[in-house]
Order: sequence, then structure tokens, then C-alpha cells
Amino acid sequence: MADLILRNVLAKLPDDVAEAPKRVDITVRGNVIADVAPPGESAPAGGVALDCTTLFAVPGFINGHHHSHENFQKGRYSGLPLELWMNLVRPLKPIPMTTEQVYLRTLIGAIEALRSGTTTIVDDMNVSPILRPNHVEAAIRAYEDIGIRAHLGITLFDRPFYRGVPFVDAHFPPELLEALSATEATPAEEVLDFADGLARTRHHTDNRVAYIAAPSAPQRCSDDFLMRVRDMADRHGIPVIIHVQETRMQVVTGYEFYGATMIAHLSELGFLKPATSIIHGVWVSPTDLNLIAASGASIQHNPNSNLKLGSGLMPMREMLDRGINVSLGTDGCGSIESVDMLRVMASTALVQTLHDQDHNDWIRPAEAFHAATAGGAKALGREDIGRLSPGARADIALYDTRSIAFTPLNNAVQQLTLAETGRALRHLLIDGEFVIRDGALTRIDEAAILERIHEEAAILEPEIAASEAEVTALRAPYEAIYRQCCETPIPADILPAKLPRPPP
Repeated sequence: MADLILRNVLAKLPDDVAEAPKRVDITVRGNVIADVAPPGESAPAGGVALDCTTLFAVPGFINGHHHSHENFQKGRYSGLPLELWMNLVRPLKPIPMTTEQVYLRTLIGAIEALRSGTTTIVDDMNVSPILRPNHVEAAIRAYEDIGIRAHLGITLFDRPFYRGVPFVDAHFPPELLEALSATEATPAEEVLDFADGLARTRHHTDNRVAYIAAPSAPQRCSDDFLMRVRDMADRHGIPVIIHVQETRMQVVTGYEFYGATMIAHLSELGFLKPATSIIHGVWVSPTDLNLIAASGASIQHNPNSNLKLGSGLMPMREMLDRGINVSLGTDGCGSIESVDMLRVMASTALVQTLHDQDHNDWIRPAEAFHAATAGGAKALGREDIGRLSPGARADIALYDTRSIAFTPLNNAVQQLTLAETGRALRHLLIDGEFVIRDGALTRIDEAAILERIHEEAAILEPEIAASEAEVTALRAPYEAIYRQCCETPIPADILPAKLPRPPP
């Protein structure tokens, strides 16, 4: 394969976070960046040159958190906090779904991800209550077919979800608990064995679509189960993601279950390590942050879903000041509708101004961009993505600087972060391959796929509606638990994640 030379491109290189982009020639050889040199100095024999004088090159974004199983539920829910919403997207009984529907469901997120300049997506896919390996295979096939880089995890837990909240026995009627305990489910051991097989066969060094260990959350896993997942990840050298302290209620849960925050509990277990992402980390204390910093773990920031679910705003500056790596993600379409990392970057650079009066502590657009690229790579323990430099995978997004978001062109990174909507994305390369060229997806017939998705969504709608109706029996006890947790004091050192309500 001939080298591809991106001639005279304006590029954001992996130098200082605030460093301005530079004009360079980028040589792509196979699936890696072979050279980054001053314009006109790269001329290997047989190379194919692309004039990029009007283009802006950045490493493709890394979406560190997504739930593909929610994609058919886009636009169905609003006005609910996490704990009252969660059961709607995790049915008590499986929604009957074909492998074709799972395949198309996965492409809903993958298409939007690519169209926002994302080259890597981390998918925490629910396989409960019944594991169907062919559904996992269908999701893998979808990611492979469209060409995106993916880390696919299957949600792991050995406690029922309803046992992951406190005060259950006080608020759930005994007959409801009895019915819930009788729910048919694949044993956790069997799901963990299946995950171990994925860890053995789908490592990211050899697969564009790779496995990631995804224990759901501390409160949904026994300590023994958590550490078995930790051991699996360590044996195979794979990254880990886990939801921790997303809401105030989860702080209450930690003290009810462990007598400490969940982060302190994970630290005590020895679970926190590099290439481990604490998803959300909204309600945290300075002590929690010190433990995370000492462990080398990352925080995975999902500002848009946190805002829609009312979870609060994580203290990003306090994290960065301690040297904690922060990555960015969208979360699932059941909570926030969008898999658009441009929206996430913009929110990251804007909403953090609510935290502090000192403008010197505000998160700058360049810092949000860094979290969406290099920060995402570090969270996954990967040095081969998230940067434009020799030896890195050729995952490159090229934006048209003659589009309105970049007109006039004063600060390319800031305008990408705060103004670009995806309309300017001209080309997208993953592993040196054009997966978007001249604005069109190259590997799939997008219009035909979207038509098929609409058809299957209409078929599935009655099943989804029936599943939603089935969980209405849980609403009242969950609401009572939620209210009790709202009234339960939490330690004063937990950093405030929500603004106080003004007096009437």
C-alpha cells in the first residue's frame, strides 16, 4: 500500500496542551503515522499526496463511555434522576430481539460517533438478564463493518440491580422482592467465563474491536466478584471501566454498604490501578481524589448525561490539579440521546465555570480537547492512539477550515471545541483507512442502514413499551428510597456537585 501524505495540513500535535496547531506534512504508512515533518519535506517514493491546505487535522476523539443497548430507546425518557430511570433501560425480562436488530442497534451509535469525529468508542453493553453470545457477536460485527475502533465490554455483576440500592427491605413489598428474586437470569459465573474468553481472544493489540472489562459498579458486585474481574483484567492486560459515585444517592449507598465512600472501598480492596476508569466520579471528597491520584486510575467525565439526569457536576479542576487523568464520554442514548463527542467537549469547557468564581480555574477548551483525545487514550492504557505523532495509529479527523465554524480562523482548537457541529468533517481515517471520505461513510450504505433501523424500531416499539410498563411496579419503592437518600446526610467533605436551590 502506498504511503498517504497529508500535505500542508494544520495539525494539533501532542505538545503542550495550549500549544497552537502547526503546519506539517503527515505521512501515513499502513495503519500508523510514519512521519510528521515541516511542509514539503515528506516525499517518499510512490506516496499519494492529499492537499490539506484548507484542512485541520486532529487525533480522532475517544468516547470513553457508551451503552449501545440503549440506542433504540433514544428520546423516550426525560425528567428522571438516574435511580428512577435506570430500570427502564435494563429490563426485568429480555426484550425479544434478533441478532439483526442488535447489529442495527449498535450502528445507531457508531454512525453518529464517526460523524462527530470519533475514532474510538467504549461500549458497556448490557447482556442481562439472559446472556446471548450471538448478540455480543452481532455488536462486534457492526463495529467491524463500519470500521470504528471499539472497546466492547459486557456489564458484569453478581448482585441484582435492585440490591444495589440501600433500604430495599424497608420499602419493597415482600411479594415484589419474592417475584424479583425469581427472575430468570444467566448465572454471573457463566457471564464472567464468557467475558474471560473475550479477554483472551480480543485484545486491543491485535483487534480493532477489542474487549474491555466492565464491572457495573461496586454496589452491584460482591467484593470477591470485583476482585475476580480485576484479576482477569490484570492477567490479560486489558483496561477496566466501573461506575462509581455518579450521584449523591451513591454516596449514601457507600456508607450504608461499606461505612465509607465506594472509592475508599475500592482503594482498600486494591482495585484502583492505571488503565482503570472511574465512570462519572461526580460526588467525591478530597480524600477520594487523593486515593485516585495515588492509584493512577482515571476519571471518566460524562457532563451531558450527568446534566440531563440531574446527577451534578464533577470537580474537574480539583482532579487535574492532583494529576488525575480525565477522559470524556457521552453515556448511552437512553439517558442523553447523543453520541456526539463535539457536544461533550463543548459542555466540558462551559459548565465547569459554575464551580468557581476564580476564572483562572475554569476549564479551557484546549483542556477539554486534551481530555477527549490523549486523556481518553491514557484512560485505556493505550499509547498508540489519541495523538498525531510517529508510531501512533493513523486515527485522524480532518475538518474543513473554510466552513462556518472555523470562519474566520483565529483559534482552531477553541473553534472546534465550541463551534463545530460535525458539518465540517471532511475525512476520517482509522488505522490509515478512510472510513469517511468527502463527508460520506465508505464502508456502509448509510441511507439504507438508517431505513432498516426505522423499520426495526417500529417492530420493537410495542416490546419496549411493554417492558417499560412492567417496571412500573418498581417505581414507588425506588421513589421512596430515592427520597430517603436525599434526606440522609452525607459527610461534609464531599464536594458539592449541585448548586443550592435559591430561597423562594
